Amino acid sequence: MATLDEIRAKSTWGQILEGQPQHAIMAILLTIGALSLLRPGEASLLGLTGAGWARVGIALALIHQVIVAVVFRLELHRNAMTRLFGARDMKVWAMIFMPLLAARPLTALLAGWADDVPITPYRLPEILLGLALLAPAIWGMHSTLVHFTLRRALGGDHFREEIRALPKVTGGVFSYTENGMYGVVFLGLWGIALLFGSWNALVLALFQHAYIWVHMYTTEAPDMRRLYGEGA
Repeated sequence: MATLDEIRAKSTWGQILEGQPQHAIMAILLTIGALSLLRPGEASLLGLTGAGWARVGIALALIHQVIVAVVFRLELHRNAMTRLFGARDMKVWAMIFMPLLAARPLTALLAGWADDVPITPYRLPEILLGLALLAPAIWGMHSTLVHFTLRRALGGDHFREEIRALPKVTGGVFSYTENGMYGVVFLGLWGIALLFGSWNALVLALFQHAYIWVHMYTTEAPDMRRLYGEGA
């Protein structure tokens, strides 16, 4: 398996851009689809309706994932963050990454709170289903912080050989799935929308969950093959 320095020495712009045309196309299509599903309401919170907060959430998710794709690829192939910030590279990256990550559930909460467009007239089933989705999402987040660790979640294997060399993650949700973050934690967004009974928050959850899998297959999967081999 090639070292990070060897990967960078052999890097090409074709490798840096691998999957990104598909990323762009799917991002555009998902955005058009999500915006078309939003429904205007009359209620508002801090000057925005539920649909307005959903649009903010969509925009921030787009910004987040484009920035992640750029940073992951340029760090993996060009050592860009480390060249710019030295030993502070991952701290600087965390300062960019974490607020945008936190904005995902926050905008879902604000969209749901502001929204007066219902999903269905049946609130009890919505609440029960919302709780049923929120519980594994909280467990998945706990597992991510405790077992996967934040430095791995930040893409630390793109930055450091010692993080890349860590053993496969087990424990918590990762005992049952290799992708607890995207497969389980993101269920919390659906849970938030259902607990509020908010149509526009539900559309935001759908967009965010679909778009994170676009990131998985167009950015992370090629990176994992390069970092860990074809079977990664």
